[in-house]
Amino acid sequence: MALTSGTRLGPYEILAPIGSWRYGEVYKARDTRLDRTVAMKVLPDDFRTKRRTPGPLRARGAAHRSTMPLPIGG
Repeated sequence: MALTSGTRLGPYEILAPIGSWRYGEVYKARDTRLDRTVAMKVLPDDFRTKRRTPGPLRARGAAHRSTMPLPIGG
């Protein structure tokens, strides 16, 4: 799921790609509600069918079940 700059996932706006690996991709994003920069992890579409959704994803209430925003910076 390659995302481009400006793509919105709920309240998060993708700014730039950071990296990718076999379990997904990480993007620099902006939380528009709190006006802060976050790292947005986006899991592959087939991840949910292979294993149970990890606890932190459920607890954070992310914009989509296959994303997880993490604050970065000060």
